[in-house]
Amino acid sequence: MKIIKKINTSAAIALDSLGNEVVVLGKGIGFPAVPYELNDLSKIERTFYDVDSKYFNLIKHISTDILSVSADIANMAEEELDAELNPNLAFTLADHLAFAVERLRKGLDLTGAISYDIKHLYPKEAEVANKALKMFKDKVRITLPSSESASITMHLINAELKVNDYSSIFNLIKITQEIRNIIEKNLHVKMNENSYEYSRFMMHVRYLIQRISKGVQLQDQNEMLLSTMKMEYPMIDVCANEIMDYLKETWGWPCNNDEKFYLMIYINRVINSGATTK
Repeated sequence: MKIIKKINTSAAIALDSLGNEVVVLGKGIGFPAVPYELNDLSKIERTFYDVDSKYFNLIKHISTDILSVSADIANMAEEELDAELNPNLAFTLADHLAFAVERLRKGLDLTGAISYDIKHLYPKEAEVANKALKMFKDKVRITLPSSESASITMHLINAELKVNDYSSIFNLIKITQEIRNIIEKNLHVKMNENSYEYSRFMMHVRYLIQRISKGVQLQDQNEMLLSTMKMEYPMIDVCANEIMDYLKETWGWPCNNDEKFYLMIYINRVINSGATTK
């Protein structure tokens, strides 16, 4: 393998046997004058393909320990989520974790402005994020607050999208918060965010938004069932109508009656599963 550019003493850019550019990590690997031929490949601890050049400077200033555990987390996430993630995840995650450590050492509040509904909207990613925090603690010997799980979850979701589009994630969180507010205001309840039905409700809302934002809606022909539901639960009907108005007027996403029917079912379930009266 040919080392062609130094990043720091432990990181460099190299060309593999096929001429592909790769970022390599290894103790002292960037120390000799470049370019040079590296014959002892056992010195290479990590290799990264398809790395965006904008992360080269970032690598220069982050410890090898944090880079290494971030790579471990990225590999673990691909296996757990059964998805091909953005190849730059290890570096964006390392940047975030290094900054989290810096803030922790300065005694700054690490609680982000990210909604904690993220764990209900993306439960698989949230579970991987919790494992990532434990992996970080075991390998770097630094315990980050549990609030960092939400931020790591965001990085995982973004890596699945393969684009730097946090806006779509924040919009989803914003919409689900508004829908929750509409339900709690209209039905005078406080939903139990720790209940299983709340998690199911949030997942239904997530997929509802994904469908209608793409112009796709359920077509199950439930008109008779919807009429019965409206008569039995008039307040839930009013609540569902307000949610539909919000989605159409604010986001330009109309909902048909089948979508309304299922929304009413999930609202009824979630308010009857531990919700408290205001």
